[in-house]
Amino acid sequence: MTTVPDDEACVTQCILEARARLEKALQTSKRNAHSAQLLAVSKTKPASLLRAAWNSGQRAFGENYLQEALDKQQALSDLADIEWHFIGPVQSNKTRAIAEHFAWVHTVERDKIARRLSEQRPTALEPLNVCLQVNVSGEASKAGVAPGELMALAETVMALPSLNLRGLMAIPAPCPLDSSEEEQRAPFRQLREMLDQLQARYPQAALDTLSMGMSADLEAAVAEGATLVRLGTAIFGARDYSTIS
Repeated sequence: MTTVPDDEACVTQCILEARARLEKALQTSKRNAHSAQLLAVSKTKPASLLRAAWNSGQRAFGENYLQEALDKQQALSDLADIEWHFIGPVQSNKTRAIAEHFAWVHTVERDKIARRLSEQRPTALEPLNVCLQVNVSGEASKAGVAPGELMALAETVMALPSLNLRGLMAIPAPCPLDSSEEEQRAPFRQLREMLDQLQARYPQAALDTLSMGMSADLEAAVAEGATLVRLGTAIFGARDYSTIS
C-alpha cells in the first residue's frame, strides 16, 4: 500500500488502490462489481484531503466527530453531491444536528436515539437512512444492540416516519494476527445472517445494507456480503487524534 497520505496526490493514489482492492475482493467472492462501495472514513483529516478524494470520484464520507464534521461540511459546501455518513456514537444532545446535516447514520442502537432522530429530521429533507449497530462480539465495552434485542429495535425504527431503515452495522473485535480466514469471516457472517432474518420478516422494506469491514479486514467482510466498507487508514493514512478537541 501507499505510504501515509500527507498531500492530495497521495490520497488520489490511495483511492485508486482502495478501489482496486475492493474490486479484487468482489471478484474473488464472485459478486457483482457494483454490489459494494467504499465509505471514506475521514475523521481527523482536513477538508483539503476530502476534496482530493472527491476529485478522485469518492462521494461518500464517514465522520465520527460531530463538530469536526460540521466544519468540513461548511468548507466543502460547494460539493453538492457529497454524501455524509455519521458513524460515531450518537449522543442525545447531538441528535438534532446529526438529523439536520447527514444523509446516513450507521450507529443507531437505542429506541430513544431513533425517536429523537426521526422527530428532529427536517421535513424538507428525505428520510434519514439508518443502520442499526449490532454488538456481534458480545463485549460489555462494545457499542451496539444485543443480537437478541435487534428485532424489537428494528420494529421501532421501521415505524418512525422520518427514518429509513437500510440495514445493519458492526465493528467486531479485532482478530489475532494469526487468525484463520474462517475466524475473520465469522462475525461478518453473523451480521449477514441477522440481516437475512430481517429481510425475511420485512420483505417490503429496502433492507439492502451491510456496513462492515475496515482497512484491515475488507476481504473478509466482502466475502460475507458487505455493501459499505469503511476505509480510513487505507485512504487517508494514520490519524492524528491530537487535532480533536
